[in-house]
Amino acid sequence: MAKKNILNRKFRNNSYTNVTLKLVIINALVYLLTSMIYPRSAYYLAMIPSFVLGGYFWQPFTYMFVHGGFSHLLFNMISLYLFGTMVEQRIGSKEFTLFYLLAGLFSGLVSFFSYLLAGTNVILVGASGAIYGVLLMFAVFFPYARVFVFGLIPLRAPTLVILYTGIELYSQVFSRGGNVAHLTHLSGLLFAYLYCLIRMRINPIDVFKRTR
Repeated sequence: MAKKNILNRKFRNNSYTNVTLKLVIINALVYLLTSMIYPRSAYYLAMIPSFVLGGYFWQPFTYMFVHGGFSHLLFNMISLYLFGTMVEQRIGSKEFTLFYLLAGLFSGLVSFFSYLLAGTNVILVGASGAIYGVLLMFAVFFPYARVFVFGLIPLRAPTLVILYTGIELYSQVFSRGGNVAHLTHLSGLLFAYLYCLIRMRINPIDVFKRTR
């Protein structure tokens, strides 16, 4: 019998332990630290290309726990909790933790190298890259779920993902959206697509086609 590919090897104990809520709490605590207790700590945790080159190698990972304001934190954490909880229940807590952290790291690294190539030195914060990945994973496992945009417009989850992808691509190409890190969002979506394809052995495109 051939050995199972390490990329597809499942966790032995992958029960649900509500990691999503723990991630929300960690983000909230980091926000308190960086905004109220010790604001200077944001410069150590956010991703700043020149700092990374200067030895702050952890920043492409820790940036995802830092947020630029309360509304930024609130919107991201609501999205993480709503979509993340259901995805975590479906794939298990260990799998979800691996996926979420790698999605955030991948988005951070792609953003870091793109900033280097562009010669820009910006401050990147926020969990949006990982959360966009969670949204795509949600659409893959719950393709018939309806999400109410602005609380009014019902869209199936795959339709919402396709719409967001189009908006982010347009904004990235034509530099729309001010301080929004569109490439980071796109990187999260790309990672989730590859994760589903390679590790979960599910083609998101095939799933989305079946919902038409």
